[in-house]
Amino acid sequence: MRIFLGITGASGAVYGAHALRALSAAGCEVALCASPAGAQVVAHELLGLGPRPTIGADAVVTRLLDAYAHGPGPVEAIDPRDIAGRDASGSSGPQAVLVAPCSMSSLATIAHGTGDNLIHRAADVALKERRRLVLVVRETPLSPVHLENMLAVTRAGAIVLPAAPGFYHLPATVEELVDFVVARALDHLGVEHELSRRWRGERPAGALAEDRP
Repeated sequence: MRIFLGITGASGAVYGAHALRALSAAGCEVALCASPAGAQVVAHELLGLGPRPTIGADAVVTRLLDAYAHGPGPVEAIDPRDIAGRDASGSSGPQAVLVAPCSMSSLATIAHGTGDNLIHRAADVALKERRRLVLVVRETPLSPVHLENMLAVTRAGAIVLPAAPGFYHLPATVEELVDFVVARALDHLGVEHELSRRWRGERPAGALAEDRP
């Protein structure tokens, strides 16, 4: 299964990184595409290079792959300007598209079909071909413009999945909170995973705070 994974310029690059790791571990073929702003956020939030990194976007993506793409699934890094690639075509594009995180700017562009890079085009292809499109949006608070764009893209066929983790599984780490959101995204993509416990209507053994060391 080929999944197009777009990383855009919203805070929350860790969602894209964990999605990359999980998709590769699941054996998916991953087309990874980070926008320039997305690469800048990755450099700052995940690589510790500050908000104005001195290395280019290609080097940032290479480091991201080295850190997170260790599974059996092949990963191809794609330039966001490569609108002539297979992921821009309805006849040969990916089976599903995940944008994580999805900025409000990218949301607006996808909702109104005015894209100017490969991430926007891949999302547009998913909508027109009636394929799965999951947008992990991350912003707060939300303006009426944001909400209207979410409604528009949902009506067009996308799944809007806010980066809002649940707590009923009693997470102990930030990683568990991140994986909760990524797990829901993979559920909607139809990808099998074991990222988080599913709710069974009972307390997980040793999960309460007082049960932990």
